[in-house]
Amino acid sequence: MNEVGKKSKGPRARTRHKLQQKEVVTPNRFLQKFEIGDYVAIDICPSSHNFPHPRFHGKVAKVVGRRGAAYILELEDFGKKKTLIVTPEHLKRIEVKR
Repeated sequence: MNEVGKKSKGPRARTRHKLQQKEVVTPNRFLQKFEIGDYVAIDICPSSHNFPHPRFHGKVAKVVGRRGAAYILELEDFGKKKTLIVTPEHLKRIEVKR
């Protein structure tokens, strides 16, 4: 069977613009600390290989715990509660107006 034209289905598939390097990434971004209850924006850092699914890029989530060096996040996606485990280089602290 001819495999020419087969679509890529890897983790970076169809993310040409979403995963472009937009800024200089310093070590401080990898060493960020967050408290339980903080709200964060998911901003995928393409220089790190373990990243959340690109569907969650730009979403706001609440930190609900830690797992090793990563954080456990809760967010609502299409009306369903989702739990993500994300390392700190993919997160940015934000202020949420209540």
